[in-house]
Amino acid sequence: MVDRLQNFIDGNWRPSRADQALDVVNPATSEVLVQVPLSSAPDVNQAVEAAVRAFVEWRQTPAGERIQPLFALKALLEKHLDDLALTITDECGKTLSESKGELRRAIENVETACGMPTMMQGVNAEDIARGIDEFMIRQPLGVVAAITPFNFPGMIPFWFLPYAVATGNCFLLKPSERVPITSAKIFDLIRAAGFPPGVIQLVHGGKEAVNAILDHPRIRAISFVGSTPTAKYVYSRAAGNGKRAQCQGGAKNPVVVMPDADMEMATRILADSAFGCAGQRCLAASVAITVSDARPALTDQIMAAAHSRKVGYGGNPEVEMGPVISAQSKARVEGLIAKGESQGARVLVDGRNRKVAGLEEGYFVFPTVLDEVRPDAEIARTEIFGPVLSLMHAGTIDEAIALVNDRSYGNMACIFTSSGAHARRFRYEVNSGNVGINVGVAAPIANFPFSGWGESFFGDLHAQAHHAVEFYTQTKVVVERWPKTWSRKF
Repeated sequence: MVDRLQNFIDGNWRPSRADQALDVVNPATSEVLVQVPLSSAPDVNQAVEAAVRAFVEWRQTPAGERIQPLFALKALLEKHLDDLALTITDECGKTLSESKGELRRAIENVETACGMPTMMQGVNAEDIARGIDEFMIRQPLGVVAAITPFNFPGMIPFWFLPYAVATGNCFLLKPSERVPITSAKIFDLIRAAGFPPGVIQLVHGGKEAVNAILDHPRIRAISFVGSTPTAKYVYSRAAGNGKRAQCQGGAKNPVVVMPDADMEMATRILADSAFGCAGQRCLAASVAITVSDARPALTDQIMAAAHSRKVGYGGNPEVEMGPVISAQSKARVEGLIAKGESQGARVLVDGRNRKVAGLEEGYFVFPTVLDEVRPDAEIARTEIFGPVLSLMHAGTIDEAIALVNDRSYGNMACIFTSSGAHARRFRYEVNSGNVGINVGVAAPIANFPFSGWGESFFGDLHAQAHHAVEFYTQTKVVVERWPKTWSRKF
């Protein structure tokens, strides 16, 4: 019999009141790892009530004291990095190096949030009129929540958590029910780090828990990462309930390869971007647009890179790519490949119906390359979320930029070139919140916000850095006069 995970509420692990639970499966083996409860409104309400109580004292705690548990958490994350990485690999499917990489980004966000005594400082202006001063201060919102996806269980919660609590809020996490074990282990470290009860809490669950979070009157702000349809749903329902919301949606990320690019470097980086994490990341390259003479070299080399990529269990150090998250995801990805082929694309490298020896029950889709993909084809516009790269071709950089901008998403766009003029024009004209120049995954470090445009993001303020500080605080402007006649004479 497998264990059932618990919620973390008011400083302790507590069983969910829900009767229903889901199996959490290792996607490389289809082995059941644990069960996760499908918590409902009573569990969410219990966590929120504890957070409301904790907020009274936590918001009065000086910022310099609020960050001390974050320093302790950073050290604990470093100490337990290998164990956490293996957990991510087992429940999410990615390779150990990919798992360690995302944890490094998590730690980076904790480090950045430890600068909160400076980051949340206000501004002031003396003598806005004779004898009158004005200043602006930042104050926390209260109770805030994040709903996070399966593909980066160790990193994405930390786009939000450290900034929320360092600014004085109390934080509730609802992780993906597909990958809850990583969050459970992280919350053991959070408890050991010394946060007061109720400041940081965890509630497992699915849509019912999400709706309870979106509807709860005491939750002031929602952070979300997931697909665009769900991001729209979360954003609209949260906004309809008067909450702040930042909702990261899906993506269809184009990469332009110019004839003057270093083709060997471009191919290596493009393959890592398209096939890394089995294509299950919002910054994965999914469309490569070759310009003019770049076509033959890039096509041959990316085919070779796709054929040679080692696929298997991510805990094997020789493996370069793991499985997709579920049997349903595997079927969806392979169905989209077939749809692309039916709409005129040529399958240069076919990753469908492949098996890994000894892991025949795993959810593996091998690297796939499609050529001559039409811009209006479904596979050119749909987020596949699998290791599939579509090739398009343009005669000039003008045509390439037009193809880049002919899409509803705007998460990332990249170019490979040795021309500074082409690079500048590209970053200036493309409609994308994250831009890479000779970079295949333009992931901002924690000191910059994780941007996103179009249907890749709903809201005004993004995750990380100063955007996070602004999102989790409300400004108060004070206009102040102290007439001399009111002063006590000594």
